Amino acid sequence: MPTPEREAQPQPPVTSAVSMKDLLAACAAATAVSTPPSEERQESGEPQVSEERDAA
Repeated sequence: MPTPEREAQPQPPVTSAVSMKDLLAACAAATAVSTPPSEERQESGEPQVSEERDAA
């Protein structure tokens, strides 16, 4: 038999730990990383963007 005390206590609202801005930025980054370069860019002779990072 359920206890009435538990039924009377409302559950607090659940809030997300991730903002919508961060979520959209993560989706855009994932799309950019997972999409292969277009053929037009390779044929046009545009220089490839290369990023060199120094080890900390």
